[in-house]
Amino acid sequence: MLHILRATKETVHWGYFDAALGPALKVKSGDHIHVQAITHHAGDAPDLMMDDAIRQLYREIPEDDRNPGVHIMTGPIHVEGAKPGDMLEVRYLSMIPRFKHGSNLAANWGYLYKEFGEKERVTIYALDENSNQAEAVFAYDYPGKYLIPGKITHPENCNCQPALPGFRIPVRPHLGTAGVAPDMKGRVSTIPPGVHGGNIDNWRIGAGSTVFYPVQVDGGMFSVGDPHISQGDGELSGTAIEASLDVMMQIGVRRDFHFPTPLIETPHEWMVHGFDEDLNVAMRQASLEMLRLLTDLKGTSRDDAYSLMSVAADFTVTQVVDGRQGIHARIPRSVFPPKK
Repeated sequence: MLHILRATKETVHWGYFDAALGPALKVKSGDHIHVQAITHHAGDAPDLMMDDAIRQLYREIPEDDRNPGVHIMTGPIHVEGAKPGDMLEVRYLSMIPRFKHGSNLAANWGYLYKEFGEKERVTIYALDENSNQAEAVFAYDYPGKYLIPGKITHPENCNCQPALPGFRIPVRPHLGTAGVAPDMKGRVSTIPPGVHGGNIDNWRIGAGSTVFYPVQVDGGMFSVGDPHISQGDGELSGTAIEASLDVMMQIGVRRDFHFPTPLIETPHEWMVHGFDEDLNVAMRQASLEMLRLLTDLKGTSRDDAYSLMSVAADFTVTQVVDGRQGIHARIPRSVFPPKK
C-alpha cells in the first residue's frame, strides 16, 4: 500500500525525537510511503527554497517550540508490529529535490569557525538536472549569528557576491537525519547521532540504499528530516547543501537478525558506524561494529574478520560538527563468497 505523508504543522516535530509523540501516520510492514522532508535552511533564500506550504509551516511552529535540536522532522511513522529487539528495514527508493536550489552555511559550529574569524557565510547553489550537478550562484555573510533554526533572511538585503565560478559539485540527494524514537523520556535532540539513527550525516543514505535501524519503542516511530542534495565526508563547514526532498521509501520489520546500531546496505557495500565526542572512541566503536557484522552476520571467525578489516575495509570520518562525531566503516560486498 502507498501512503502520502505531507509536511504540515500536524505531521512535523522541529528539533527532537520523542517516544511519547503520537504517530503522524500508521503503516503496515512492507508499505510504501511518499514523505516530504523539509530543510530548516529554506529561509536562507526564501524566494528560491520556499513555497506557500513551507512558509506556512515556518509561520505556524513557534520559535520556542524548535528545540532542543534544529531539524524539521516529518513523522513519526508507526509501523504495525514493530517491537524493541526488531530491526526496522527502510528501503530508500527515490529522493527528488523539491526546488532547484540549496544552501550551505559555514556555521558557528563548523570545524574551522575560529580560523575564519568567527564569520558565518551562506552559499546558495543551483541544481542542473541535466548534468546532475550543482553550481554556486551567490554567497553572503550571514548578518548576526545563526542561532534560531528556521530564521528567514532575504539575500537582496545582504551584500551578495559571486562564488565558486566554474566549479561543479555532484548531486547526491540523501537524508542527513532519520531514525526511530529513542527509548528515553522527553525530547531528544536531533543534533547528535546515536543507536536510534538521528543525525548520521552519511551521504550514502540515499536512493538505492537500505538502512536497518534497531527498534527502541513499540511501532518504531520513524521520522525523517535534514534533507541534503550533496555533502562531503566530514561536513566540515557545519552543513551540507541543504535542500528539501520528496522521499519514496518502503518500511518493513525484520526479526531474522539484530544489530545494535544503524546498518547500511548499498548496492556495493555494507557500512557500520561509531559515534562519540572523541573521534578515537568513535573509531574503536566503528571497528567493533564491523567486527560484529563480519562475525555475527557473515559467519567469519574473529581472527579472520580482523585480517579482513585491515585489508578490505575503509574507515572514514562521517562528520565532525554534530557534537557527537562519527566514523563509518565500509566493506565491499564483492569480497564475500558468492551465495550458493
